[in-house]
Amino acid sequence: MADGPAPKRRREEEEAAPGPGAPFPLSSVRLRRILRDSAREKAAFVHGQVAGPSGEPTDAVLILEKTPFQEEKIEELLRKHTKLELQMRNDIYSTYRLYPPPELSEIKATVVYPATEKHLQKYLRQEVHLIRETWEDYKNITLPFIQSQSFSIQWVYNILEKKAEADRIIHENPDPLNGFVLVPDFKWNQNQLEDLYLIALVHRRDVKSLRDLTAEHLPLLKNILQEGKEAVAKRFGVPGSQLRVYLHYQPSYFHLHVHFTALGYDAPGSSAERAHLLEDVVDNLLLDVGYYQKRALTFALRADEPLLKKFQEVGRV
Repeated sequence: MADGPAPKRRREEEEAAPGPGAPFPLSSVRLRRILRDSAREKAAFVHGQVAGPSGEPTDAVLILEKTPFQEEKIEELLRKHTKLELQMRNDIYSTYRLYPPPELSEIKATVVYPATEKHLQKYLRQEVHLIRETWEDYKNITLPFIQSQSFSIQWVYNILEKKAEADRIIHENPDPLNGFVLVPDFKWNQNQLEDLYLIALVHRRDVKSLRDLTAEHLPLLKNILQEGKEAVAKRFGVPGSQLRVYLHYQPSYFHLHVHFTALGYDAPGSSAERAHLLEDVVDNLLLDVGYYQKRALTFALRADEPLLKKFQEVGRV
C-alpha cells in the first residue's frame, strides 16, 4: 500500500536483526541503490547488502532520517557550528549553509535486515493510483488478496504478549475483547512533542481493518479513544484537543491499530485518502451498524503493487 517515510507503524522493519544484542554492521554495508529520497521528509531510503551468515550477499534496507531539532540544543547549535557559508543575500533576507558539530548532527537509522523483495518494493518510489473500493470489491478482490499474503505480524503479537517492547508500553487495557496496548511508534524518538506518534494495538486478533468494524466493536473503539487520550495527557501533557486519532485504510499491516499523532505534525499517512478519524468512525457505526460493510472506501496503491493489478484485471482501475 502507499506509505510515508517510515510509513505508517512499520514494525516489520525491526523483525529481523543480525542477532540478539548484536549491532547491525553499518560500516560493512555495500550500497546498491537509493530507493527513494524525500526532501520534505528529510529521509533517504537505501538498498544495501551485507555478508550473511554464510558469507553470501544479503539485502538490507536502511532508512536514514534527520531527527527533529530539540529546543534546548538550538542555542548550542548556533554557537558551536563548525562552518557557515553564505548562499544568498537580498535586502533583509539571506540564506546560509550551516555545518553543525557531530554531536548535534544526529541521524536516525532504521534497518530492515534481512530484507525481502517486498521490503525493497515497499520503499521504492512509485507512481500512485487511487482506488475506489466498494464492499463487493472488498469481498471479491481485496479480502482474498489479504488472505493469500504471508507478511508476518509476529512483532504485533510479541508486543501484546510482552515478549518485546514491554518497557515501552504507555498504557494497557488487558481486556481480551475491548482492550489494547498503547506504545510509541518507531517514527517518534520521544525527545520532543512536536512529532508525537503512538500506536494502539488491539488485543483481539480477529479484526483486520476498518472493513471489519461493526457496532460490536464500539466498546473497544471508545476505550481506545478515551483511555488513549487520557494516557497521552497524563504521560506527555498533551490534551486530547491537540491529538489526531485515526485509522488507516488501507493499513500497512492487517491487525487493527489506531494512530495517535500531534495535531500540528504532518504525519505520514494522515492525508484525506488514507486517514479516518476515530471519532468519525464511532459516529458512523452509531448511525449504521454495518456502515463499513456498505460504503465505498478510497485508498492509494503504488504502481507495482499486486493488489493494483488485481483491480486492473477486473476493470476497476
